[in-house]
Amino acid sequence: MAAFSEKTEGVSGKILALIRENNRITIPGPAEVIGVTERSVERNIDKLKNERILIRVGPTRGGHWEIEEE
Repeated sequence: MAAFSEKTEGVSGKILALIRENNRITIPGPAEVIGVTERSVERNIDKLKNERILIRVGPTRGGHWEIEEE
């Protein structure tokens, strides 16, 4: 995996910061705070999941996020 610092730029970095504050945050939360579309948040989360930086634990409703930090 590439260095974590290389993965935390832009919208993805802001999403990770919001998840650190509240690991049960839903897609509309970061979209509103960051000022991007929900689809943009979804794309960035998909990217973070594919890079194994972000993991969803539990069901879509009622689960939470975990960040894999080196």
